[in-house]
Amino acid sequence: MKKNLFAGRVLDNESLIAYLKETGAIRTAAVEDAFRAIDRARFVREASKRNAYLDTALPIGEGQTISQPTVVALCLEWLGVQKGDRVLDVGSGSGWTTALLAHLVGPTGEVIGIERIPELVSFGSANLAKYDYQHAHIEMAGQELGKREAAPYDRILVSAAAEEIPDALNAQLADGGRMVIPIRNAICVVERSGDKFKTVCHEGFVFVPLIT
Repeated sequence: MKKNLFAGRVLDNESLIAYLKETGAIRTAAVEDAFRAIDRARFVREASKRNAYLDTALPIGEGQTISQPTVVALCLEWLGVQKGDRVLDVGSGSGWTTALLAHLVGPTGEVIGIERIPELVSFGSANLAKYDYQHAHIEMAGQELGKREAAPYDRILVSAAAEEIPDALNAQLADGGRMVIPIRNAICVVERSGDKFKTVCHEGFVFVPLIT
């Protein structure tokens, strides 16, 4: 979660989108359209409904949160999802990012959300089912980080912080693929070209730890 820059109360999804555009978190029409199509209020717990459009992380149970909208918007912009991409969403939680990714890839793409906490697999799957995305689903994570048997992926989004970039996820990226992953207090963008990986990190963020 990045430091909250918004001191007031956002009352609806359009106001949230306007704020994210004003601050530069939303930069492209594709991400704006995804935020408009996928309403954050449908992914929060009942107790947090009145705060659904605030630019802050919110608890979803099991010690986890639905991420701050600014952080999600930035991650999606850095991820650069294209129509038809195959995407792995690691730590799907509430299902919000899985649904946003499903909108971005369109029906010719595929999104696999994985989550290690059974209660959140159920919660996220129920939330995702509010949208008719036959090309996206959430499942229980296996013993290994990611989902190697379904690799490679054009894009990988990780929503919890690791101490270092996991080799297991690098190996699951397609040639030319891109991964966005929090590493300690930074969000890092990893691009693969053959057997080489280029990494650019953006400092100043805080996330829950990645469960491995």
